[in-house]
Parts: sequence; C-alpha cells; structure tokens
Amino acid sequence: MTRYAAIIGLMLGLAAPVETPQSAAQEGPKQAVAVKAGKGERVCRVRLKYSGEIRTWVCKREEPCCVWHELSYVKCGSTTFGCL
Repeated sequence: MTRYAAIIGLMLGLAAPVETPQSAAQEGPKQAVAVKAGKGERVCRVRLKYSGEIRTWVCKREEPCCVWHELSYVKCGSTTFGCL
C-alpha cells in the first residue's frame, strides 16, 4: 500500500508545473484595468494584505463587497446572508 502512495506522490510531483524566476520576470508588470460601474452598481477596490495586490470588481449597489485576505479571494456578497 505504501508503494502505491509513493508512486502516486512521485507522479503528482512530476506533473506539477514549475515556475522559474526567469519566466516570472519575463511577464513584466501587470497593467491595471479601469473598472467602471454602471447604473445600480458600484466599484469595490481592496489591497490584499499578504500579496499587496489591488483587486477591483463591480457589485450591485445593495450587495456588500466581500474579501478574504487569507485566500486572496474577493466576491460580491448576498443581501440576505452578507459575506457568508
């Protein structure tokens, strides 16, 4: 049984893509895209704590802007349940 676990672990390890610092450097700086809100919408903007990245998205006027810094995740909440 442990032999199968070791083989699967090796296969998963070999299949995982590896990003080298050189390939990340070739991408260059990411350009900020201007987000505009329409009628009945608003622009939500937050700087993530751990990465420092600024996220911008559009929600309806009555929906809360939700952010989870630990997961680097943003979304529009629900009018009933909030940010659950």
